[in-house]
Amino acid sequence: MIKLKDLLFEGVNDPGIFKAVFLAGGPGSGKTYITKGLFGIPDKLNISRSGMKMVNSDKELKFLLKKFGFGTDLDKMPDEVFKDLTAQGKSGLRKFGKQLTAQRMKLYKKGRLGMIIDGTGHDFSKLAAMKKDLEKDGYDSYMIFVNTTLEVAQKRNQERDRILPPNLLKKSWTDVQSNLGKFQNLFKLNFLIVDNSKHLDEDEAQEKFDMLVKKGIDKFIKKPIKNAIAKKWVKKQQIIKKQGA
Repeated sequence: MIKLKDLLFEGVNDPGIFKAVFLAGGPGSGKTYITKGLFGIPDKLNISRSGMKMVNSDKELKFLLKKFGFGTDLDKMPDEVFKDLTAQGKSGLRKFGKQLTAQRMKLYKKGRLGMIIDGTGHDFSKLAAMKKDLEKDGYDSYMIFVNTTLEVAQKRNQERDRILPPNLLKKSWTDVQSNLGKFQNLFKLNFLIVDNSKHLDEDEAQEKFDMLVKKGIDKFIKKPIKNAIAKKWVKKQQIIKKQGA
């Protein structure tokens, strides 16, 4: 049986370790589509070609909604059922989904694995605190902000399998837009805006993804770790690995 320490030693020089990429963008912005294109994540898998793991509380909630027979068209749910399932209601599904996500993230962090953290970005202070917490554990961080017009976001929302009420989407979109400048200031050079308002055909999309990957994502993932905490950890693992050879 492969042990955790063996995986850590084996992957100590992998490009994805100690790297955290945050995704921000309101519902209907197309973050899932952009993420697959930028990171090469196949359908139904939770890992990118560079070995980075996806972290997404909405994915956990969607799984639970299907599992317990509620369906994912939130717009058609009665208001009281919607509030119960998506907030801190009696059902506890939203809370349970967040707990599953937190546990998944804890395991990834324990293994120093690279993470792609998918969220809306409507709560600036919460995301800033998460970034700070990861950096205390040695991570370098980056943000991809997926931007769309409100009109496009509303249209795409109706095409999703988990449809949000239009008024809720508008509020989320507005909150995310108000945080754009704050995110740019927080991540500084490690920040990339992706405009996803236009519909692109397959060739156009691939060309855009290739350009964006070369522009920032690939460089960030392959760049040597900057965080001093991570550097110290890696140095120790390399010494242990050398001694055990």
